[in-house]
Amino acid sequence: MKNVKVLGSGCKNCEVTAELINDVFQQKGVEFELEKVQDMAQIMAFGVMSTPAVVIDEVVVHKGSVPKKENVESWIAN
Repeated sequence: MKNVKVLGSGCKNCEVTAELINDVFQQKGVEFELEKVQDMAQIMAFGVMSTPAVVIDEVVVHKGSVPKKENVESWIAN
């Protein structure tokens, strides 16, 4: 099971990112746990200065924008 975190303030882009990840992972049949992290101290602990950001299994894989669907699909393969 993959642990996925969406880091951000809860803005529209953060919500869109979480929805996209949820949709793609479900379509691909991947078991995952999705967590939305809005605490700035936790976000800063990952070294992220620009949100939304995505962390998979404690590794930052994306930051600063809503990811493309192709990006999300590539994270499943890794």
